[in-house]
Amino acid sequence: MAEASFKDIPEIFEVELGEALTARTESLSTFRELGPPDLCHVVKSTGRSGQRDLGSYHYISGVDASSSASLAAYINSLTYAIEDNSAWFSNKTAWKVRNGCFCCFNAFSRVDIRVEVKIPGGVNAYVIDLRGERHEPTPEIWQETYMSALLRAILYSDDPTYWLDAYRKLDPITSPEGELRFLQAAEALFPKGWQVGSDPEIQVATVVSNHLTAGIMKYFGDSGRLQQAANLFEKLSTREPEVASLLARSYIGMNEEVKAVQIMAAAMKQTPQSYTLLHAQCDFLRSKGKQEWALKLARQAVNCAPSEFVTWEKLTDLYIDLGQYESALLTLNSCPMFTFNGRDAHRQLTASRVHLPFHRAIGEILPDRTKTDDDEADPALQRLPAPGLRGTWARAYSLLTRLVSQIGWDELLRTRSCVFVMEEEYRMQKAQGDIQQVAAATSENGESASGDVVIHEDGTAYSDDNASTKGMLSPQTPHSKAGAENETSLEVASIPTIRISTESDRAEEENSTPQADKPAAPNGDTKPNGVNGPTLEKPVQAAANEEQTSDTSPSPSQEPFSFSNKRLCERWLDNLFMVLYEDLRVWTIFRAEVAHFKTQHVAYRKTGLEWEILGDLGIRLHHKEEAKEAFQRCLDTPRFSQKPWLKLMEMYSEEGDIPRTIQTAIRVAAYQYAEYTEMTYPTQIARAFFKLGQVNGHQKISFTLLSMGLPDPILKIMDGYLQYGKTFKVEGYEY
Repeated sequence: MAEASFKDIPEIFEVELGEALTARTESLSTFRELGPPDLCHVVKSTGRSGQRDLGSYHYISGVDASSSASLAAYINSLTYAIEDNSAWFSNKTAWKVRNGCFCCFNAFSRVDIRVEVKIPGGVNAYVIDLRGERHEPTPEIWQETYMSALLRAILYSDDPTYWLDAYRKLDPITSPEGELRFLQAAEALFPKGWQVGSDPEIQVATVVSNHLTAGIMKYFGDSGRLQQAANLFEKLSTREPEVASLLARSYIGMNEEVKAVQIMAAAMKQTPQSYTLLHAQCDFLRSKGKQEWALKLARQAVNCAPSEFVTWEKLTDLYIDLGQYESALLTLNSCPMFTFNGRDAHRQLTASRVHLPFHRAIGEILPDRTKTDDDEADPALQRLPAPGLRGTWARAYSLLTRLVSQIGWDELLRTRSCVFVMEEEYRMQKAQGDIQQVAAATSENGESASGDVVIHEDGTAYSDDNASTKGMLSPQTPHSKAGAENETSLEVASIPTIRISTESDRAEEENSTPQADKPAAPNGDTKPNGVNGPTLEKPVQAAANEEQTSDTSPSPSQEPFSFSNKRLCERWLDNLFMVLYEDLRVWTIFRAEVAHFKTQHVAYRKTGLEWEILGDLGIRLHHKEEAKEAFQRCLDTPRFSQKPWLKLMEMYSEEGDIPRTIQTAIRVAAYQYAEYTEMTYPTQIARAFFKLGQVNGHQKISFTLLSMGLPDPILKIMDGYLQYGKTFKVEGYEY
């Protein structure tokens, strides 16, 4: 029934008419933050008796949601997109759009605003709350809905982890007037920004750490036009002193560093406990090579917000900068980890059929979608757990990979054994503690120990202190009691101790770290194809800090047993060491194979998917040149994948290579249009072009495009990024 489909617009056809709207209503209470993309549902009819109406829907972002008229206009535009233009002049069945419903989630008030359009007929707008009840929309509701839709369009634009079938993306802001309206709405809704939530690395959304501020900084920051953001934050800082951190970052991005320093200095007198302001100063000092000064501010930020992951992350980063690797590892161990909550999405429904048109002019330069041998890969590569890490887990792993890239695997293991209690050490100390407990119990004059110990069913004993951040207590003697406080822990830059996990959290952590607890059995001494290569030492397990309980009560005479200068490693960090080991093991084998085949003057072959996985692995482990080579080899295979082109485009733009950036950008644009992303900005292509334009000017990019002799449809799409720069006066547009 191709004649009932839209041209160049994806659709999912329903089994039961209206089931998509019903499912969305039932799912409203599950939307946690920004909500899912907008849903456009239409009913098509032939107008003939006995002919069953068809219901279809698609997801969309970028439509102006400021009024019922603008949403109704989008539905009306679909009436001209049905493919059967010749139906009136043949025996075909003429399908027409009978009615439509546009659904847009309001993330501020947690309601769904819907606009129903009957053709011909009227427009009806109403609000559905979490209980499914209807209400009349108010001007405030419309303003919140408009901002919610914009934030989704901006923040979901290039999120590689967020993908939906039949998801169409349009430009959210197309004119300076539209941008001005965006700024006015942002100013009005700024005090409510915390209501829409924040990135998964932020535990508590605040007035300056939320999706609204992230959207503003992303939209203006990616194009280097932070003057508009600074003007907005100037107005807001008079009411909210903490906004000074955003204002200072904007001025630094504009190279107005003196003004930024003055703002930060004045703001510190008003809000000295703002960790976002302390971090803004940290980043400025790091850019000036003053890591020691920045370290003091990072410590203070941890004191101000000890329950936030980002404060501990910043401190760990600075310790790595300064080469204080033991302190970096201990600080990383103290990071509070949060359960990852992904983007809100619709519930998947069974479709009667899916219409995904793929006949755009730009799509002709892409390989076929058909599956080939290049879509297969070695199971050892596919089982790598690191790509599945999200949220705080991914950020913590990034710190660990940065650490190993600086000091190497062997030195990292040595540092780990210096600061953490290893399992063998723990068992030996436990055995000694058991002997002391038995001796104390049989002594007639034995005195009770000063610390509480929990004995578990397996015979393991734990001090009830939080050993990961405080240290494990040593047995006190009569003459050492006065100095017990000094020997309880290894000093970590005067960082306050906090509890960072509970038993329930641990269960969530283990579920959130895919395959980290039980990685595939390593085989470091043999390569997949049987060529012997270098071995990689497998990390022994550290004694984990686990909050466990038992029915067995400790006897009064039991003494705690442990070290005075080591800490227990958190289970999640021990898991990440195993994840890192798997990455390094595969990478070591891969590089040994490459070297072996080069010496034998034999071509080294991998499938397209394998080269792609190895390229990702190289980026994770900070081997940029080797990763680039892997992605380039992936391009030699007929695999349908955007990732290698996208990664190479980012690398070439950082290097300032205009021809190669444009060549890869053309392919990225083709893939994006094939996936119904008809968006100019904000996208990775625009970001790459604007980065080049700041140094070389937009005219040089334009002349390079013209010299390539591209087909008109492709040239028009690529020139659209430069036209955006001209319209919004992005730096470099004049030359």
